[in-house]
Amino acid sequence: MSIYIDTHTHLDFPEFDSDRDTVLADAERLGVRRVLLMGVTSANWDRIWTLASHDERLYAAFGLHPMFLDQHQPQDLQLLRERLARHAGDPRCCAVGEFGLDYFIEQADRQAQQQLFEAQLEMAREFDLPALLHVRRAHAPVIAALKRFQLRRGGIVHAFSGSLEEAREYIRLGFKLGLGGAATWPQAKRMQRVIPQLPATSLVLETDSPDMAPAFCPHQRNSPQNLPQICEAIARLRGESAEQLARQCLHNTCELFDWPLAALS
Repeated sequence: MSIYIDTHTHLDFPEFDSDRDTVLADAERLGVRRVLLMGVTSANWDRIWTLASHDERLYAAFGLHPMFLDQHQPQDLQLLRERLARHAGDPRCCAVGEFGLDYFIEQADRQAQQQLFEAQLEMAREFDLPALLHVRRAHAPVIAALKRFQLRRGGIVHAFSGSLEEAREYIRLGFKLGLGGAATWPQAKRMQRVIPQLPATSLVLETDSPDMAPAFCPHQRNSPQNLPQICEAIARLRGESAEQLARQCLHNTCELFDWPLAALS
């Protein structure tokens, strides 16, 4: 059986409160051995840390998401630094994220987003952690900032849907590209043209559960249970076996987070 890591979920969200343990057990039965939980506001950091601390399959990232800009408080950046310092060296705290830039929301304050983004890039550099990035219609300013900050450990561009040239820029900067359910939809034409051209050594798998449901379960709650089928769909796009893609993505993820492969076998 192939082994998978879901590099991006919101499994702490209320959508999973009634059956979270069942979801994780079923996902593990299907080969999903590790699941990353994203911090999006200071309000969910305690929740994801509690979950990760009590389940060896779960890992936590802490960040301030650009879509929740109106909810973030002036003190949240200091709280984030304190949180990262408190968990420094603990393998359960594996990244800074989810954060980034979102220009899809036209009314959003881009200057405030940029300041929040760069402050968290600085923390990723300060604590030597990977950065898990949310990027919508903002690849150029994100790439420009990453060139300035030069993060040693890179990170992941979550739900990558950019061009081949943008992919190459991220890869040169040490970033992996997260692929999930969005690529399975028939209307995702550009993604389906770009994905076969991406180097396998730069890909990781994700679900973004409960969001971004794949085409084979439309209008439903997404779940880590779907990751093997998502892998199969992406492998078909690339003209390779699902086993080959799963093995490479597992290696890429472990390389990024400095996790020993042997611990997942």
